[in-house]
Amino acid sequence: MNATEQRRAWVLNRLGRAELTVTEAAGLLGLSERQVWRIRGALEARGPAGLVHGNRGRPSPRRTEPAVVGRVVELALGRYAGCNDCHLTELLAEHDGIELGRVTVRRILRGAGLASPRRRRPPRHRSRRERMPQEGLLIQLDGSRHDWLEGRGPWLTLVGAIDDATGTVPAATFRDQEDAAGYLELLRTIVRRKGIPVAVYRDRHGIFEPVTQPASGREPGDGQGRSLSQVGRALAELGIESIPAASPQAKGRIERLWGTWQDRLVVELRLAGAHDRASANRVLAAFLPRFNRRFGVPANDPSPAWRARPRDLRLDRVCCFKYRRRVASDHTIRMDGRVLQLPPGPGRVGYAGRRVEVHVRLDGRIVAFDGERARGQPGPA
Repeated sequence: MNATEQRRAWVLNRLGRAELTVTEAAGLLGLSERQVWRIRGALEARGPAGLVHGNRGRPSPRRTEPAVVGRVVELALGRYAGCNDCHLTELLAEHDGIELGRVTVRRILRGAGLASPRRRRPPRHRSRRERMPQEGLLIQLDGSRHDWLEGRGPWLTLVGAIDDATGTVPAATFRDQEDAAGYLELLRTIVRRKGIPVAVYRDRHGIFEPVTQPASGREPGDGQGRSLSQVGRALAELGIESIPAASPQAKGRIERLWGTWQDRLVVELRLAGAHDRASANRVLAAFLPRFNRRFGVPANDPSPAWRARPRDLRLDRVCCFKYRRRVASDHTIRMDGRVLQLPPGPGRVGYAGRRVEVHVRLDGRIVAFDGERARGQPGPA
């Protein structure tokens, strides 16, 4: 008898001597009263052997036959030598009619001292990086595609930023998808509210990365013969260092933020009845200050590192889409398959043959610049 069965015999003997009630015995044994009556009857009928489970010592009806075990080991050492556990399981079923689960095959092989031929690299030790000492030194950027509205509306992408030093979120916005316009809007909001950060930490999404094809000279370059993306160009104009992360774990602070928000913000959106992007952004605007008060931590150095926005900085000229186009002889330019007519300049001056810089603002306006002078809002030709 094992220890459990011995304990049952001791309690049942006390029950038989009327030292315990059936209810007390059931509580001591963790059984129902019906079970206590059953095992008491077995003890009285067969003695201590009545407390031993009837299957003890019997082979399992679901065991793998020794002949099959030997055949698996033989094949693993012979015809299928070098196969991993999963592949070996498939081959045994396909070619030898031996239907076993992968876990069973693995147990047979390990029991025979056969290790998997596939060597897996042990997980690399990772240490959590300390927070930056000052607010504004490093901002992590990312987007989270999720069913934020829980089926009440379309799937949305939440584009946001988190300060590495304090864990506060200076800005975030819902977008239909993770796009350059969302990051430009995010950047504009951060600079307006807080100032210019020293650096941003982001993934290697094409929104940030330079175009790999050689720069044509018509678009801004990165100094290495590549054209900057629109967001990369805006960061460069603001003097913000753009640091690509080598892995999702490297920007774990914002990855953990999404986990928190997919738990909390989803509920806030549900309670507010948000059903589209506009209503979701209204809920987000009210949620952000409360979240920052609840989860923000003080920076180690209380003096912030945000750079003040220069007085002559026009954010609408930085956080926009910029293109360089040559004006046709009829004073038109082409943009995304459209033909746009440029109005005449002072004194009816024409611009045929000149290169102009076309700005597509985040509000949809289109403005062409000849140097520093705006040439109005082109309209469709």
